[in-house]
Amino acid sequence: GVYRTGDGGMTWDRVLYVDHNTGAIQVALEPGNPDVIYADLWAHREGPWENAAWSGDTSGLFKSTDGGSTWRRLSGGLPGPDEGLGRIGFDIAASEPNRIYATVDARVDGGVYRSDDAGETWRLVATDRRVWGRGGDFAEIRVHPRNPDVVFAGNVASYRSNDGGATWWSPKGAPGGDDYHRIWIDPEDPDIMLYASDQGATITVNGGRTWSSWYNQPTAQLYHVSTDNAFPYRVYGGQQESGAIAIASRGPGGQVSFREWHGVGADEYAYVAPDPLDPDIVYGGRVTRFDRRTGQSTSVAPEAVRSGRYRTLRTMPLLFHHSDPSTLLYATNILWKTTTGGQSWERISPDLSRRRPDVPESIGDFATPDLADMPRRGVIYAVGPSYLRSTVIWAGTDDGLVHVTTDGGATWSDVTPPEVGSWDKIAQIDAGHFDPGTAYLAVNALRKDDRRPHAYRTHDGGATWQRIVNGLPERGPVNVVREDPVRPGLLYAGTERAVYVSFDDGDSWNPLRLNMPATSIRDLVVKDDDLVVGTHGRSIWILDNVTPLRQVDGILARPNAFLFRPQPATRVRWNRFSDTPIPPEEPMGQNPPDGSMIDYFLGDAVSEVRLDILDDEGRLLRTFSSSDAPERLDTTGMPHPTFWIRPPETLETGPGMHRFVWDLHLPPPRGAEREYPIAAVGRNTPSVPLGPWVMPGAYTVRLVVDGFTGEQPLLVLMDPTVPASPEVLGEQYDLSLVCYALYHEAEEVREQALSL
Repeated sequence: GVYRTGDGGMTWDRVLYVDHNTGAIQVALEPGNPDVIYADLWAHREGPWENAAWSGDTSGLFKSTDGGSTWRRLSGGLPGPDEGLGRIGFDIAASEPNRIYATVDARVDGGVYRSDDAGETWRLVATDRRVWGRGGDFAEIRVHPRNPDVVFAGNVASYRSNDGGATWWSPKGAPGGDDYHRIWIDPEDPDIMLYASDQGATITVNGGRTWSSWYNQPTAQLYHVSTDNAFPYRVYGGQQESGAIAIASRGPGGQVSFREWHGVGADEYAYVAPDPLDPDIVYGGRVTRFDRRTGQSTSVAPEAVRSGRYRTLRTMPLLFHHSDPSTLLYATNILWKTTTGGQSWERISPDLSRRRPDVPESIGDFATPDLADMPRRGVIYAVGPSYLRSTVIWAGTDDGLVHVTTDGGATWSDVTPPEVGSWDKIAQIDAGHFDPGTAYLAVNALRKDDRRPHAYRTHDGGATWQRIVNGLPERGPVNVVREDPVRPGLLYAGTERAVYVSFDDGDSWNPLRLNMPATSIRDLVVKDDDLVVGTHGRSIWILDNVTPLRQVDGILARPNAFLFRPQPATRVRWNRFSDTPIPPEEPMGQNPPDGSMIDYFLGDAVSEVRLDILDDEGRLLRTFSSSDAPERLDTTGMPHPTFWIRPPETLETGPGMHRFVWDLHLPPPRGAEREYPIAAVGRNTPSVPLGPWVMPGAYTVRLVVDGFTGEQPLLVLMDPTVPASPEVLGEQYDLSLVCYALYHEAEEVREQALSL
């Protein structure tokens, strides 16, 4: 219902209520008169299977003239229960409050309605379904703040009327996966409007003649994410309304830009499965094969699925078997596999869904005897192939069943946890990395009006299950649980608000949100040493280098100071392109740090931290100290304030976790800051010359902290995309050292000359 507060939100009173099936979907106050309030109530329930919906006969538009104390239904000319009235969207003309427009979703006489007497009577002014259709999804209409005859509507495209709703035209819209759900008009300057769509937000400042791009915000709605074996690796995912995409995890221009983004020929909502043996071949959706080299996409779905003989939903599992990179798995209500790239398919399971699922209580009064005999609806919604055995595959359905096969699909066993019931969606299954009998379940029961977290583990092939939700928020459905491939017992979970981490196999959980916005985490994968997350509304996020999480036990052994073993570091260069640089005002994603990420922990604040880099013979190459003063530029007399010539290489001395990045170079040439006092080449190039690259090979990192000394090995790798032999690299390195030494000799001569 509708609630009212008179003390700024401290307490609330329910002032409008119909019944438990009816919710308030919109409330608006008359401009200039807060005692006049309109509210739309919608009698509606969503079922637990896809596209299941029921509407009741208590929907309607209500009005109060005493600040919400009493209400009455407005019905003069509007459809009612007999016409199948559903959701109403409405707006009041600020310049003429008696004028109200409404989009009315109804089986009979649905359309755009207009009232000129403050809602007492209504007339139908537009019936074109493109403007008002799918009212349960859109129902968005807005009136120009200064002209009551100018009206805007949001739908699959956007629409505008200049004559009070009699005629309509589309100023912006499909194709493009737009789906305009919200419209905001600046009341002070109506030429400024914001349209919110499934793609993001787009803005006009000239009344709709031109629009901003929605590529200036990371708002993609991902269903699943996957990665390939290229370098740098690419992240894939199917988006809401926007097709399936791939984007590189690192851009060669110093940041991730639109140059690293492209489509992969699959439909929206899709799982995307890059071929682990050939990252230029990508499978997606239901089912396509995309060849990046030619740009061609081909349908390779099982013929029986294309003919409609098997059940599918908008997002169906499609992934390669973790133990057999030649086997691609695809799920409908049965499980399919191909070893020929989709040229032929084999059925490897029966229908794994429930024959007669129970009707959940969330359907409430709309549960009828007919539902007990409804057609079988469930599908396989999650597939978890084993990382250890090619014959082991786990499968979970959206109607609440879990099965496992240990013989490649010849036989299947029902191993559903006893607590999991009908229409508890098995959102994801992750097989164990260290034990073939281990699996982790993420169960989302949100469609049954259950917002609690549900996650389970088994270590005996599904014979017994343990619920693992301690530390997860009470109102936080779980969408995915993954096991770390390196450290047993290290788990990651994605909920409807954040990412969580467990160091004890799920017995307890801690938030791993950091700087990530609170958003729906739909999927996550561990790619080498990175955690890749797909969100539903805030795009793709990557947590670079989770190796400290794998070594967290080291802090317990050395609580005062601890140096983590660094991940292997790859020599990657800055801008390789000689074309037009991307302007800094263009929106771009961040690259991971260039160089070696060195992590250390301090139990308490210390006076000094020192890091040494040694080669494989123990010779000191570089030393960094927290007491080092970063180089500054004297800008006396300049119009701009003092700034750093380059990011200061600072070692933190406070308690807690710290990360320092070594750039994999020897020290900068002596006096280089005088040669290049101001970096005018933009963000894509280092601001001062660097010392020579170190050679790929083995090194040692040494941490010295107030009497503590710790050492860890570090492996430096060559960029695998650079076809330089070790001999060529050695010659380059030797030559760079010669130039380096000659530069220093010349600098010494220069300094002597300046001192005369």
